[in-house]
Amino acid sequence: MGTSVFYFVATLTVIFSLMVVFAKNPVHSVLYLIVTFFTLTVHYILLNAQFLAVVNFIVYMGAIMVLFLFVLMLLNLNKDNEPLKSTLVKVVGVVAGCCLVVTIVGSLKATAISDPVVLRNPNLGLVKNLGKELFGPYMLPFELSSILLLTAMVGAVLLTKKEKV
Repeated sequence: MGTSVFYFVATLTVIFSLMVVFAKNPVHSVLYLIVTFFTLTVHYILLNAQFLAVVNFIVYMGAIMVLFLFVLMLLNLNKDNEPLKSTLVKVVGVVAGCCLVVTIVGSLKATAISDPVVLRNPNLGLVKNLGKELFGPYMLPFELSSILLLTAMVGAVLLTKKEKV
C-alpha cells in the first residue's frame, strides 16, 4: 500500500513540476508550484519526517508562495513592457539546460549503483533530533539561509517601490 501511494504521489509531483515550468501564465505557474509543494509534503509524511512536512506546508505553501504571488502581481508582467531577450541570454539558457541534463543523468547513474535507502532509525524525522542537527553542526548554513530569505524579501520590496519624479 505504501509503495503504491509513493508512486502515485511521485507521479503527481513530476506532472505538476513540469506544469510549473511549461505554464504560459506566471500566476498559474506559482499555483502549480503550490500543488507541487503539497505533494512534497506528502513525501515528507511518507518518510516519517513530520516536522519537515509541517514546515513545508506552513512556510513554503503559506508564506513564500503568497510572497511570490504578490511580487508577480505587483510587477505587472505584460508582453508590452517585457524586453526582448538577447541571443546571449538564450545561449546561457541553453548551456544551463544542458548542465541540468548532465546533472540528472549523473544522478540517475549514481542511484543505479547504490543501495536502496533503508530507514534504520525510526525517530529520524522527529523535532528533537532535527533541532540537534540544525543548531549543532549545521547552525551556520541555517542562519545563512535566513539571511538569504531576508535579502530576497528586501529585494522584492525594492523592486516594487516606485521612484519619485
